[in-house]
Amino acid sequence: MEIRELQAYASFFMSIFLVVLLYWYIIYLYRSEKKGEKDYEKLGNIALDDEIDSTPINTSSVTPSEKKEQDK
Repeated sequence: MEIRELQAYASFFMSIFLVVLLYWYIIYLYRSEKKGEKDYEKLGNIALDDEIDSTPINTSSVTPSEKKEQDK
């Protein structure tokens, strides 16, 4: 088996792997939005509604650093 043939097989299998990974991610996003875990439409509007006085998307009052301190 020459190096060119090995590269062709590697390229083919890497493409198949990436396509499967992409479809898995799309299904994951669809299911999480369907369950109501996240609203990706709201998150997509961040770029359009980019004013300083805009309301925050997430309304949690605890920051991640404060949460770490509370978990100790």
